[in-house]
Amino acid sequence: MPIALAILGGCLIAAIILMVLIGSGLPREHVAARVAIFHRSPTELYAVASDFATMASWRSGLQKVEILPSRDGQVCYREMSPRRALTYLVTANDPGKKLELKIIDEGLPFGGTWTIEFAPAPEGGSVRITEHGEVSNALFRFLSRFVFGYTSSMDTYLRDLGKKFGENVTPQPSN
Repeated sequence: MPIALAILGGCLIAAIILMVLIGSGLPREHVAARVAIFHRSPTELYAVASDFATMASWRSGLQKVEILPSRDGQVCYREMSPRRALTYLVTANDPGKKLELKIIDEGLPFGGTWTIEFAPAPEGGSVRITEHGEVSNALFRFLSRFVFGYTSSMDTYLRDLGKKFGENVTPQPSN
């Protein structure tokens, strides 16, 4: 039995080393985008997405949102989930058209911005999220690229926004 455990432990260590090596060869920065169509106007979609204080009522996995003091006149808030708290700064806000959110916590293995754009669509409105992300930790870079995927958080956000309006939306790739 001790030999089997040693072999298993060695395989696990080798797998982690391999993931770190592959991750260190991946680019630190990435751009990913997703879009979904809703039966709501861009104005209605923006109103919900920009009401940060009530996000925990419709976003899955979000336990609480805390509105923080503004920074240089820009909205700042913290999202709390079972895994972690993330602090965001609204770096651009064009009501009914665009929100840009930046993670401002330091020391995380990831960071970046989400640009959320609201536009008219034949059925109502579209929401397009573009992530400009950076993953500094090589192991997390491997996991985010090959296990979690760059778009999983965007897909969840868009599906949750659809559920808020009683719709089932299917996020799609966006150029």
